[in-house]
Amino acid sequence: MKKTCILLSVAVVGLSMIVSCKSGDGQPAYKNPKLPVEKRVDDLISRMTLDEKILQLNQYTAGKNDNPNNINEVTKRLPLGIGSVIYHNESPELRNALQHKAMEETRLGIPIIFGYDVIHGFRTTFPIPLAQAASWNPDLVSEACSLAAREAWLSGIDWVFSPMIDVARDGRWGRIAEGYGEDPYTTSRFAVAAVKGYQGDDMSKEGKVAATLKHFAGYGACEGGRDYGYTEVSPQTLWDTYLPPYEAAVKAGAATIMSAFTNLSGTPVTMSHYMLTDILKTKWGHQGYTVSDWGAVGQLIAQGAAADSTDAALKAFNAGLEMDMCSDCYGKFLKKLVEEKKISEKQIDEAVRRILRVKFQKGLFEHPYIPETTEEERFLLPETKATAEKLAEETIVLLKNKGNILPLKEKRIAIIGPMVKDDYNVMGCWMAHGKSENVETIWQGLEKEFAGKATLNYSRGCLIDTVPPMWKVEGYTNEYAEAASMARQSDVAVLFLGECKWHTGEDAIRSTIALPQMQLDLLKKIHATGKPIVLVLATGRAVELGPIEPMCDAIVEMWHPGICAGSPIAGVLSGRINPSGKLPLTFPYSSGQMPIYYNQRASARPKQGKYEDIPTTPLYEFGHGLSYTTFTYSELRASANTVKTDGNLTIEVDVTNSGSRDGAEVVHWYVTAPASTITRPVKELRHFEKKMLKTGEKQTFRFDIDPLRDLGFIDADGNHYVEPGEYIIRVKDKEIRITVEK
Repeated sequence: MKKTCILLSVAVVGLSMIVSCKSGDGQPAYKNPKLPVEKRVDDLISRMTLDEKILQLNQYTAGKNDNPNNINEVTKRLPLGIGSVIYHNESPELRNALQHKAMEETRLGIPIIFGYDVIHGFRTTFPIPLAQAASWNPDLVSEACSLAAREAWLSGIDWVFSPMIDVARDGRWGRIAEGYGEDPYTTSRFAVAAVKGYQGDDMSKEGKVAATLKHFAGYGACEGGRDYGYTEVSPQTLWDTYLPPYEAAVKAGAATIMSAFTNLSGTPVTMSHYMLTDILKTKWGHQGYTVSDWGAVGQLIAQGAAADSTDAALKAFNAGLEMDMCSDCYGKFLKKLVEEKKISEKQIDEAVRRILRVKFQKGLFEHPYIPETTEEERFLLPETKATAEKLAEETIVLLKNKGNILPLKEKRIAIIGPMVKDDYNVMGCWMAHGKSENVETIWQGLEKEFAGKATLNYSRGCLIDTVPPMWKVEGYTNEYAEAASMARQSDVAVLFLGECKWHTGEDAIRSTIALPQMQLDLLKKIHATGKPIVLVLATGRAVELGPIEPMCDAIVEMWHPGICAGSPIAGVLSGRINPSGKLPLTFPYSSGQMPIYYNQRASARPKQGKYEDIPTTPLYEFGHGLSYTTFTYSELRASANTVKTDGNLTIEVDVTNSGSRDGAEVVHWYVTAPASTITRPVKELRHFEKKMLKTGEKQTFRFDIDPLRDLGFIDADGNHYVEPGEYIIRVKDKEIRITVEK
């Protein structure tokens, strides 16, 4: 009788489970949008075979030249049931055709999630991220990311491999262009802004995409700027410098994380359980999934960490890496590893759970297809171009303005340099589907700006560079003589120099960050004419200016601005736009100073340890940027001189536009801890704010201080703490001291 009751109870429980896995209309529970996501995930995993689960953990590619008419050829290359595709096309028709295969020709109809590198725009190319940081306007950057997400989503993308939030302090590393500079706090603020722009408050909504934080973590510290190379970072520096942007963006809801190529202090992050599980999942509670960088699982062999592809798959998966991007190690070897009991199916389930969770949150099960619209309906819409132009305006940094030569007042202006009529390199690295035909060149902007106001005399002067070979022109001779002649005929010479897009971005490693020699020679020829020189730089990094700065009366950094190259810089030169950008990284005097950054720790002998052959100080500091107006700062005011570790206080400063032009000012608030158990940087940015001030207007800028958040530090285990003692708060040349008590 007892045995019969037990069997009956088991049967009832089993029947109830079957019923619970059905929706009201008889459909499987995972297809019921009214059920919680976790219940839907549980139900779907319970129905999947091991092979179906493993397919979800792999990502392949669909090529640029594919189209809906050869869908059968495309799907032959893509296993039916694949979890993700890197979508290099921009055709919604092909994307939908691939999705139809997944939804209608697989047993369970699990949608593909389509990813792509949307770093600073899709078709509408915005300024590079490094330039965006120079705007000090996170809200505007968030708007740009939202507009980029819309263009990408309408073209078939559900998931973008952006933002890149690697703190970087060595300009030889080409990928410095993709991030927000050298400061952890700045990068954190822009990381959160980008995530909110891409995902919105609900990434299942139309026009929203899942964001990816990359490259987790420490990639920006690779030795000598050598991409994919070794990185040695102390545990405490890892926590205080390289991890804060990731923690902030995870808390902001970032859906996915891309692991770094980096061999971090002896363990490649691709197989680091400490990074991918202990920190990301256990300490921070991230619920989304991690994806490798391109081919990184297989590259564990080259790094000397795995014996073969099977070993690579084992180590990466056991570390907590859910999706293998394009190395196919998971696709080929995970099942074997399960059969050998080196990986459990329970582990597979947990990895698949994370991927399915994001797919459900993205709304792909309810809305697997996208509207099939025209390019005119998707790209370069007026509001998108307006934001791109506004952002380009705010990124421009006025570095030098001797004798207020800018704005230009002269009637005869020589416009010289290889960037003037360039419609390709100004878009910068990782320009996605940007097209030269959509670029407003510098020349076009200048012609429009100065029409009827000044005579423009143009000469290219030289090429951008002769390296790589694609820039070599058969029979080319330089145009220095013509350029010098144009300068002599003019009142002022404006030189537009810079980098080609291939000198920045991934695998764009340079031993020096000096401008190409032919451009330096051009500058010397123009300097020899005796005419005043305005140097405008279109670059993807800080460049070496020490030897050439004395030759220039003014220097303007316009970065790689995207499609809106002309009007923003023309407006700054004419005075229509008052520049408000400030540097998000340090400009060294020379390449020999790198790595160089503002928040270094104090030396044991401050008056010694200097270079013997070059200055030790930078040419232009982090946060530097001039304006066409002047701003006057009051003394700092604190709501209290002491604060408890669990209390709060407010510090204010009044800023007055004391000049003759309206202008925007950025106030940077720095913290210094003169004595601390763990030594602190000489100063740390902990807050910034940007406001527009009309001529004569005074506004109050405020720093609301939470001692743990704003005055505290972090130890080698990732624990935040604040110590009692004295702290100095600085704004420009103003400072105030406060005491923190227990």
